[in-house]
Amino acid sequence: MSDDLRTIVIDGREIEVPAAMTLIQACEEAGIEIPRFCYHERLSIAGNCRMCLVEVVGGPPKPAASCAMQVRDLRPGKDGAAPQVKTNSPMVKKAREGVMEFLLINHPLDCPICDQGGECDLQDQAMAYGVDFSRYREPKRAAVDLDLGPLVETHMTRCISCTRCVRFTTEVAGITQMGQVGRGEDSEITSYLGETLKSNLQGNIIDLCPVGALVSKPYAFTARPWELTKHETIGLMDALGAAVRVDTKGREVMRVLPRNHDGINEEWLDDKTRFVWDGLRRQRLDRPYIREGGKLRPATWPEALEAAAKALTGEGRKAGIVGDLAPAEAAFSLVQLMDSLGGTTEARTDGAKVGHAGRASYAGTAAIEDIDGARRILIVGADPRVEAPVLNARIRQAWIRGADVSLIGENVDLTYDYDHLGTDRAALSGAEGGHDLVIVGMGALTGDDGAAVLEAAKGLGEGVLILHTAAGRVGALDAGAMGDGIEAALSADVIYNLGADEVDVPEGAFVIYQGSHGDRGAHQADVILPAAAWTEEQGLYVNTEGRPQLALRASFAPGEAKENWAILRALSAEAGQQLPWDTLADCRRALVKAAPVLGQVDELAENDWTDGEGGSLGQGAFGTAIADFYLSNPIARASRLMAELSELARGREPQPIAAE
Repeated sequence: MSDDLRTIVIDGREIEVPAAMTLIQACEEAGIEIPRFCYHERLSIAGNCRMCLVEVVGGPPKPAASCAMQVRDLRPGKDGAAPQVKTNSPMVKKAREGVMEFLLINHPLDCPICDQGGECDLQDQAMAYGVDFSRYREPKRAAVDLDLGPLVETHMTRCISCTRCVRFTTEVAGITQMGQVGRGEDSEITSYLGETLKSNLQGNIIDLCPVGALVSKPYAFTARPWELTKHETIGLMDALGAAVRVDTKGREVMRVLPRNHDGINEEWLDDKTRFVWDGLRRQRLDRPYIREGGKLRPATWPEALEAAAKALTGEGRKAGIVGDLAPAEAAFSLVQLMDSLGGTTEARTDGAKVGHAGRASYAGTAAIEDIDGARRILIVGADPRVEAPVLNARIRQAWIRGADVSLIGENVDLTYDYDHLGTDRAALSGAEGGHDLVIVGMGALTGDDGAAVLEAAKGLGEGVLILHTAAGRVGALDAGAMGDGIEAALSADVIYNLGADEVDVPEGAFVIYQGSHGDRGAHQADVILPAAAWTEEQGLYVNTEGRPQLALRASFAPGEAKENWAILRALSAEAGQQLPWDTLADCRRALVKAAPVLGQVDELAENDWTDGEGGSLGQGAFGTAIADFYLSNPIARASRLMAELSELARGREPQPIAAE
């Protein structure tokens, strides 16, 4: 037996586990469930709920908290026998019943009206480990509810002081606004000076709360868990591609929750992805439109397709523009259609100078998971707290473990300490190498010298992680949407706009807009073709590290809106350049044949650099890619809640003071 392994006996079953493991982890390895409220594998150990008590044979004559005791702390038995742990003895059963009775002393009987009802840890564990009566007859204690902002609703009388919310906001989110004050019966969770939470990860405390003390304010009293249909998919509000679960009631999306994916988001989710679902219902395009006499009028699908095909087959230069939320199948369909019509297709709508030196120059050479073991991290031209909040939390965890973080770019608050090397290109050219990981943002790559910036950055570390801001960007580039640049695309006579709402189309061009919301792109269009949003169709997306992922349908598009690939397939037939597939599966097969890396779903390919001209570095400071975290795409801009959060964030910014 090696030095770091120990043999222990759990409920009569012998098992060999690492000595550094806690007893609760060892029991999980043995397939034995231990109840818990305060323990969470991604947070520090508090040991204050006492629900995870077990009996250590030959140890103290009282139950031990399995979350706070390591395997190495166990004493061997008689004659050097392996130490024994019991999880279902009479001592343990009595202890758990006592703990549960104490937890329920002041807990209100809110189950019929509590939003946590049906998915509440306290309910489940009271049924499994509690008793069916209470000896407590005194009045229950009440607590004042906190105002944490528009996202988290509080019912603090239900709080059992597990401190998960305090530990998450402090350790993961990097804010210090929640804490516990008082002692004994007077202890309570509170916020500092009554402040609302200033984090775009605060919604995670809703998932962490094991009772109904913290619930989702936008979702409250709208549905019960047993009414919902669950759909596993991915989030598209940033380029991370977080694993999520979309819950629907009938045709409507009611909430978005995180799923565990150790390689991407662990089990956290940013607030925009979690709460943007009300934007899926508002300002939707549900029928085609044609502009006549300067005004848009409703049209039938045959009319709209005929008008679009007439423009595409007429005189003039054609170009396609792929938006930030378009699936790879739609981007590939547009590329093939434009190629057949003699046009080009461009997905780099922000002007990013990527793709000049093979797949590595737009998908990078590092994985998100590489952050965990990195000792030296360099961030260039990015604000990950805004551009990818969950990724920023991962960098914070690496910093807590001792990683040194450096930043070249704007001096922003990243929730951890870093060495600010400068703001401009000169700081980049003078930076020392030897970093384990270099994270390059769009703020550094959208300038004229973006390719040179990337070439300079890749020489400073072992791996490069290119931090995109658009969920559909890498997949569209894999599909071939890499034309002559966005400026060239916008100068075309006929522009096919595939959901690109972040660009301003100059007057004079004939614009065909295909998208889900009545945003900027629709206002500039001559023909509007209504399309499904990301929760309403299947689609292949590639996240910022180059990992292909599947988004699965959770609901159906409103009115006459169609799936993106199907619209382009119908239009190609109308234009006399019929695409050679009739189903999404056939389209995906053609896509994978053209870009084999997309067939490796949820796997990371090794990307190599090819020879490419980077040019020379220019001058000037690096900017940031996102001006407003909450309003960065058409779904978010249609959300009332995102508008409220944006206004609150602006109100918290320091106001300029006039000179005396």
